[in-house]
Amino acid sequence: MASPARELPAQKRIVKRDYPVGIALLIIHIGALGVFLPQFFSWTAVAVGVGLYILTGMGITLAYHRLLTHRSLTVPKPLEYALAIVGVLALQGGPIEWVAQHRAHHAHTDAPGDPHDSNKGMPWSHWEWLFRTNEARVAPEARPRWAADLYKDPVYRFIEKYNVVFQFVLAAILFAIGGMPFVIWGVFARLVFTYHCTWLVNSASHEVGYQTFKTGDRSTNNWWVAVLTFGEGWHNNHHAFPFSAKHGMRWFEFDPTYWTIKAMTWLKLAKNVKIPTNEMMERLAVKKTTGQFGT
Repeated sequence: MASPARELPAQKRIVKRDYPVGIALLIIHIGALGVFLPQFFSWTAVAVGVGLYILTGMGITLAYHRLLTHRSLTVPKPLEYALAIVGVLALQGGPIEWVAQHRAHHAHTDAPGDPHDSNKGMPWSHWEWLFRTNEARVAPEARPRWAADLYKDPVYRFIEKYNVVFQFVLAAILFAIGGMPFVIWGVFARLVFTYHCTWLVNSASHEVGYQTFKTGDRSTNNWWVAVLTFGEGWHNNHHAFPFSAKHGMRWFEFDPTYWTIKAMTWLKLAKNVKIPTNEMMERLAVKKTTGQFGT
């Protein structure tokens, strides 16, 4: 995907710590400590948390990332909006913000301009980039340029504006059904676990693992990040072929997000699913071994 117009030089805007984000993350992490209190424990609440982790995690990997950011597949618009709302429930920002930050990451991977440049260390690329002074983080006024396809759609502007409201609605529903145990496990604990799994793609998958393809950056393939994030940990593969709906390029590279996309194609819910050809993969392979990839 072609990079949008670059932002104004950082020195022309005032960049400060993002205290609201930092405080919100602190509150959510404190709330998650409720899992250690016996009065908030039940196996049903745990099951709710796990189920919502799978659902909202896929909302990030399938909807926000592969569908909206990279347009690796197409789905009917009503389904696209519904998937975006599932992504919103991960509370990682609205779709326009998320897509803008990630496209900036791909445009400047591990270089000046990358919002979570891994050269600044794992704590930075994991989560400090979100709330510390960060000149590379895409400013609100620049997001429409990086995510112009979403910004021009009034539905996405509505979802962006009210993205936090969806989380409160979910919390209210969970409280009505199961009280505070459902809220603690289904909101606070689930958000914290989903956050750190997502952030590991930015940190561990630029630090630990192996490189299958020559990408000119620090991206790595990391099996345990892939397990936690439904296939996103095959990050070197992804940076080699950002357009691809498939991240696990070899038979042992676990990628349930792609399996879900395949199931959607069988159900006629998705089409135009993009994957690289064997020739593309062989051309970028670190070790030239004919026939090592299967598509």
